[in-house]
Amino acid sequence: MWRSTKRDVGGDEGSAPAAGPSLKARALRLLARRDYTRAELAQRLAPHAPGSAALDALLDECEARGWLDEQRAAESHLRRRAGQWGAARVQAELRARGVSDDTLQAASDALRATEAERALAVWQRRFGAPPVDAAERARQMRFLAARGFASDVVRRVVPGVVGQATAGDEGH
Repeated sequence: MWRSTKRDVGGDEGSAPAAGPSLKARALRLLARRDYTRAELAQRLAPHAPGSAALDALLDECEARGWLDEQRAAESHLRRRAGQWGAARVQAELRARGVSDDTLQAASDALRATEAERALAVWQRRFGAPPVDAAERARQMRFLAARGFASDVVRRVVPGVVGQATAGDEGH
């Protein structure tokens, strides 16, 4: 039985392989899935671009048509990640994605305003009960700190050890 191989389908062995999707088609396919920053999209498309001028022209066209919007990409990332991560972690991710300083500052302000509520929600989902000893309290605090929540927020969210008086409870 005869089987076709890539070499058989392509014709001559020396001919160039069939070209894949155009650069614009690749960009649209990526942007249809989620919002990207300019830097992210450039990084994804660079291996397929014939040159940096063609890539820059395509990115400019995408921005002009409203397909590529850094603010929208940052807001989308915030919606996806803010419910489970602290401000420091989300800011680091946005910075790594190539978000501008102005957009990063706006995102930071929005995150800091809701940090305590988000940390409390994460703590309740994960633990839900006050720690029974100092080691457990430290473990709960490390969990929130590792998620990028500020240390002062972590101290406020994680309750004291059950059965021990805290410094604020003595005079009441």
